[in-house]
Amino acid sequence: MESAEIRRRWLSFFEERGHTVVPSASLIADDPTLLLVNAGMVPFKPYFLGETKPPAPRATSVQKCVRTPDIEEVGKTTRHGTFFQMCGNFSFGDYFKEGAIKYAWELLTGSVADGGYGLEPEKLWITVYLDDDEAETIWREVIGVPAERIQRLGKKDNFWSMGVPGPCGPCSEINYDRGPDFGVEGGPAVNDERYVEIWNLVFMQYERGAGDGKEDFPILGDLPSKNIDTGLGLERLAMILQGVQNMYETDTLRVVMDKATELTGVQYGAAQGTDVSMRVVADHIRTSVMLIGDGVTPGNEGRGYVLRRIMRRAIRNMRLMGATGPVVQDLVDVVIDTMGQQYPELVTDRKRIETVALAEEAAFLKAVKGGTNILDTAVSETKASGGTVLSGDKAFLLHDTWGFPIDLTLEMAAEQGLSVDEPGFRRLMQEQRDRAKADAKAKKTGHADMSAYREIADGSGATEFTGYATTQGESTVVGLLVNGVSAPAASEGDEVEVVLDRTPFYAEGGGQLADQGRIKLDSGAVIVVRDVQQPVPGVSVHKGSVQVGEVTVGASAYAAIDVNRRRAIARAHSATHLTHQALRDALGPTAAQAGSENSPGRFRFDFGSPNAVPGSVLTDVEQKINDVLSRELDVTAEIMSIDEAKKQGAIAEFGEKYGERVRVVTIGDFSKELCGGTHVGNTAQLGLVKLLGESSIGSGVRRVEALVGVDAYNFLAKEHTVVAQLQELVKGRPEELPEKIASMLGKLKDAEKEIEKFRAEKVLQAAAGLAAGAQDIRGVALVVGQVADGVGADDLRKLVLDVRGRIQGDRPAVVALFTTANDRPLTVIATNEAARERGLKAGDLVRTAAKTLGGGGGGKPDVAQGGGQNPAAIPEAISAVERLVVETV
Repeated sequence: MESAEIRRRWLSFFEERGHTVVPSASLIADDPTLLLVNAGMVPFKPYFLGETKPPAPRATSVQKCVRTPDIEEVGKTTRHGTFFQMCGNFSFGDYFKEGAIKYAWELLTGSVADGGYGLEPEKLWITVYLDDDEAETIWREVIGVPAERIQRLGKKDNFWSMGVPGPCGPCSEINYDRGPDFGVEGGPAVNDERYVEIWNLVFMQYERGAGDGKEDFPILGDLPSKNIDTGLGLERLAMILQGVQNMYETDTLRVVMDKATELTGVQYGAAQGTDVSMRVVADHIRTSVMLIGDGVTPGNEGRGYVLRRIMRRAIRNMRLMGATGPVVQDLVDVVIDTMGQQYPELVTDRKRIETVALAEEAAFLKAVKGGTNILDTAVSETKASGGTVLSGDKAFLLHDTWGFPIDLTLEMAAEQGLSVDEPGFRRLMQEQRDRAKADAKAKKTGHADMSAYREIADGSGATEFTGYATTQGESTVVGLLVNGVSAPAASEGDEVEVVLDRTPFYAEGGGQLADQGRIKLDSGAVIVVRDVQQPVPGVSVHKGSVQVGEVTVGASAYAAIDVNRRRAIARAHSATHLTHQALRDALGPTAAQAGSENSPGRFRFDFGSPNAVPGSVLTDVEQKINDVLSRELDVTAEIMSIDEAKKQGAIAEFGEKYGERVRVVTIGDFSKELCGGTHVGNTAQLGLVKLLGESSIGSGVRRVEALVGVDAYNFLAKEHTVVAQLQELVKGRPEELPEKIASMLGKLKDAEKEIEKFRAEKVLQAAAGLAAGAQDIRGVALVVGQVADGVGADDLRKLVLDVRGRIQGDRPAVVALFTTANDRPLTVIATNEAARERGLKAGDLVRTAAKTLGGGGGGKPDVAQGGGQNPAAIPEAISAVERLVVETV
């Protein structure tokens, strides 16, 4: 049974039994504590935590998931993988243990003809929590599983929680016996390789307290509403139904390995080393396609880093198997063809996915070439200092700057006889990740405990947003936090977070900055609002300070936004929509939105593109946008179902989470997007849009920055003034300025070349005299000294090499010259082959000199360069070089 059919049967089975089918959420987690969705229940987390009311009492989904903590183990075993699909059925206060158990048994053991999976009942083993007599009784008496195939396990294996205070409960796992070929008998308690877990039923019935680990926490009591959360690993079930040894041999991964064989000639199963590489390629390429499909682009931080890392591991493993040219196109295509049966959007977005993937492959192949030189230098410096371990900061630099996977650094260092300080590297990596996660969380929560916001949400419900229709209005203070802690009151000067029952303030989201303004209380107290966030869904938190008086919970208030700021942001947001559509018209659908920020009078818009956008195209885009403004198109918003929005061709932003009902913003006949932001009423209100230019912000992602309205006019006015000043300077009309300035720059460049030529000739004139004055150190010709200040590095290198070339015959020669340039000492040292045979290497000599100068340096054995901080130490550095030559020969 193919994976697509397993998925179809799952959803069909539960839909027929009253479950609402929920499409897989994006892999981009709508949770500041997660980079990526890593479990099937993540999209349902707000319902289980009581933050949001579930859309239906029963739900089912097949959720895309990515987990990367064990990425180094991928390929080494057949059990580790980064991407998987989790089939889940959920009950929110509806059916409980007996219902969940009956559904699981019916689907697993039901005949294939009747829509089931057709597993043999006698091969299914059950585990229950240590004291869950209720579940054990249901399995034994209601389902009929023999007592000898039911095992009880402890809290570590069969009890579930989110790791924080909140809902929890016992689990019951269904395991499949793969037979004696996979180990000894005795059930899952003895051998989890033979008795593989395929379905986990979680019975959420308790509330847990704080504690560490999987076992050390108290049970506080029963939940008011008992819930069901189950998860079946699609890949594991496919492994069983397809009769293969492991998940890598299932239909969606085997085809990728077959393609890798076609590209490299390496057969899977031929050798352990290449088998590991095959599995890495299959897993990582599939994960990469799914991540790019959901809008992730390669980068050096967050989820972009995850994508970059796994893509580069896949490409490297293809090269280890003998691939010499580009391979990503073929591998990506086979994944899209296979996974597209389950996720048709992959086929629709094929071109964009290919574009991003190919750009990353090209960038990595270039990085390998450049990073290898950096690594070689680091290895040389480590060896020269007598070390055997490449420092963690060097490995981190290679990763962060050049995109080197740590395992690539490990392997290349090992080839040079060095190990790598992995703990140091991983510490730096973790610090980087912690900073990124802390920044994201702090932006939303202001460092407050999330439970404080949830308590407010439980007590007062969601904040009613009135800002689409009005900019001010009456409300009531329903929540107040001071320094992240709930408080009944706040005084003048306090930094506060205020929750109102209704508000005209727009909370930051969808790329639009938050409103600012004031909240006035009937008591006369005034709060200046600087920011608005939604740390929990539907609850708007107004962040600011108490300017006058005392603020109390329950007080009547009047909230008013800064209208001029709102209007400026609305103009920017509408201009963003126009820019998005104009870019798609010019570049095609691959120019999909990858992020944006709409601030007063200006915006930035990120989009997918493998190459820079030509200036002529950007000019055409700008012209098109302003043409639309002159057409005075109405801007309207309408609430509709997500399916209807898609039918109408509305564009959705990657990574955004949408419900069943969405808001669609339409600009005449030009643009239609899903959007919750505020906009102008007519395009004429924008006045003018000026694109300032575009640039790269990451592999395959470009950024346009622009001004809108008065800000655009002021920019053009300043440009006009500058043009007028240039006209006066060069005595020409505006249209003549480019040619006249180009001519002036050309003449200046020619003059600089002449000056440089004269300077080089003057420097090289000293070569003959320096060579003639060489010292003889036990048969070695040594030229060492200081030349005139101001000689640049290139000229000094030319002089050193010229002097070395003037040393006659086979005589060993060392040339070490020093200068001061820009108030810093500089040295270049060269040796000939005869000198190197006597142990005199330029790199060693430079490091000695540079250390004396208070700096560093390096290079090859024949020529090296260094510098420092202390020009006054040049005479001492000269002496140090002389001593080292004497000691060596």
